[in-house]
Amino acid sequence: QVQLVQSGGGLVQPGGSLRLSCAASGFTLEHYSVGWFRQAPGKEREGVSCISSYEGNPTYEDSVKGRFTTSRDNAKNTVYLQMNSLKPEDTADYYCAVLRRGCTGGADPQDIWGQGTHATVSS
Repeated sequence: QVQLVQSGGGLVQPGGSLRLSCAASGFTLEHYSVGWFRQAPGKEREGVSCISSYEGNPTYEDSVKGRFTTSRDNAKNTVYLQMNSLKPEDTADYYCAVLRRGCTGGADPQDIWGQGTHATVSS
């Protein structure tokens, strides 16, 4: 079965860290660009980071630059989003997605989405 399964997330205090995982099954994740997105309550979904297939360097939305890191573990067929120095405004549902058209090609009906995971940053 072709799918992305997310894990991680939870409740953390401001300044803390979380690591989100996005594991693929049924296909080889290394062959595809993977994006991380988030949607906060009452707001539209926004792109957080994207890592291109094979040797691409990740890109980041300005508000998370220097705090978030996207990486791949091809042996585990998994992409990670390491989130450090978390702020209350990072509270959101986070989603990973395989982007058929790459990091800059826009949405495609055949994009594959994870089920989402919630991160709450609060004291």
